[in-house]
Amino acid sequence: MSINDVVAIMGDALYNIVITSAPILGVSLVVGLIVSIFQTVTSIQEQTLTFVPKILAIFLTLILLGHWMLNKMVEFTVNLWGDFTMYIK
Repeated sequence: MSINDVVAIMGDALYNIVITSAPILGVSLVVGLIVSIFQTVTSIQEQTLTFVPKILAIFLTLILLGHWMLNKMVEFTVNLWGDFTMYIK
C-alpha cells in the first residue's frame, strides 16, 4: 500500500463526511439564522429559544435524508472493504 493509496482513501473519506453532513449543517445554519433574526426583530434575547427549532429541524432532516446518508456511508464502506486485498500488498 503506497502513500497515494492512503491519500486517495482519506480523500474519499473526507468527501463522504462533507457530503453526508452538509444537509444537517445547512438546515441547522438556516434555522439558527431565522431564529436569530426573529430574536433581533422582537428583542427577545432568550438563548434557549434556538435549541428546540434546531433540534426539530435536524430530526426532520434526518427522517427525510437519513436513508440517503446511510446509503452513502454503506457504499463507501463496501467499496473500502471490497478493495481490501489491494491494500495489504
